[in-house]
Amino acid sequence: MSLSRDALLMRLASAQTRAPAAWRLLEIRVTEHDGTLAYRLNREKLRKARRREGRYLLRTNLTETDPVKLWSYYLQLVAVEDAFRTLKGDLAIRPIFHQDQQRIEAHIFIAFLAYCLHVTLGQKLKALASGLTTRRALEKFAAAQMVDVHIPTTDGRELWLTRYTQPEPELKLLLQRLKLTLPTQPPPRITAAQAADASPL
Repeated sequence: MSLSRDALLMRLASAQTRAPAAWRLLEIRVTEHDGTLAYRLNREKLRKARRREGRYLLRTNLTETDPVKLWSYYLQLVAVEDAFRTLKGDLAIRPIFHQDQQRIEAHIFIAFLAYCLHVTLGQKLKALASGLTTRRALEKFAAAQMVDVHIPTTDGRELWLTRYTQPEPELKLLLQRLKLTLPTQPPPRITAAQAADASPL
C-alpha cells in the first residue's frame, strides 16, 4: 500500500502515541523528497532498557542503608495512601455535616469500621478471585436492591412486602465463592394501627 509522506507521518505519530516505550528504541527517518521510510533498532538503548527491567528506583531522605527496610517503609506508605484514598473516595468520609463533636467522632468511627470491612473483603477476594478488586465487587453487590412493595387490600388496609431483587448469575457466583448467603425473603407485614382498625368492635 502506497502512502503519501504526510499520511505516513500521521501514521508514525499515532504509533508513537500508542507505544511510546517501543518508540524510544527506534531510529526513524522519512526522506523529504519521496517520503521513503527508513528505520533501525537502537541496540544500545535496548540494552540499557533491558538492564533496567525489573528494577524500582526509590529516592528518599532516610539514612537507613538496608534496602529491605526502605522497601518495607515504601510499601507501608503506599498502604496508608491507599487507605486515605479509599476513605475519601469509596467510603465518602467527607464532607462532614455534623456540628457536635461526638457526632463527628461517630461519623469517623463508622467510616473506619466501613474501611475495616473494605479491607477484609479485599483480603477474601485476593484468596478467591485475585483479579477482582473490592471496588468492582461492591459495584456488583450494589446491583441487588431492597424494595418495599405496598399492596392495598379490599378492606382498605395495606400489606407491605419487603423484597430484595434476585442476584444476577455473576453476583450469584461471587456470593458462592465468598460463602455468603442472602437472608430469606421476609414475610408480609401489616401495621398495628391497621390491625386494630380491622378488629371487630
